[in-house]
Amino acid sequence: MKAFERRKRDRVRAEFEPAEAALLTNLLGQVVELLRDRNGPEESSPDPLFGQLGTTGSSIPPDDPVLKRLLPDAYRDDDEAAADFRRFTERSLSTVKVENAQAVVASLVAGGFDVDDPDQSEATVEVELGERAVQAWLRSLTDVRLALAARLGIESEEDAESAEESDDEAVSVVIDIYDWLGFVQESLVQALD
Repeated sequence: MKAFERRKRDRVRAEFEPAEAALLTNLLGQVVELLRDRNGPEESSPDPLFGQLGTTGSSIPPDDPVLKRLLPDAYRDDDEAAADFRRFTERSLSTVKVENAQAVVASLVAGGFDVDDPDQSEATVEVELGERAVQAWLRSLTDVRLALAARLGIESEEDAESAEESDDEAVSVVIDIYDWLGFVQESLVQALD
């Protein structure tokens, strides 16, 4: 990856190898799939009034640790308030997360990445982002990193250090991806300064 750099008209630009674009697209697809699965059939009976208003999200927190990280409780000390808040906001939050992920994939496609044939070329994928796309990238990178951290059990610096020291090859690969995503995100933030 060639790091993000500032361009004219408040735009930023970066280059990705096709394999990097494919990895990012795959990870985003997994997050989107989890969110869409969560928004499937209701886990609780919808209130008819709220159904008319389109606020019929689940009031039950997710069991999956990734979804718990992506869709946390708003009130940790008040289960009833947390359930009400979740019912009113979870669907829209999930929708925004999916839209952000789709915007990232769309910018990779616009930069030359072929999602149907990731091995299509050896050319780099060039993305140029405006203000809205930058926000979608920042939020989606955060979502993917949170998802990976949840799967790795990273909740603190000590957890991250333990994961980095792991002898498990699969954990090492995921840590490398987690670190690379951090580099991409940091590169984007620095280009905005």
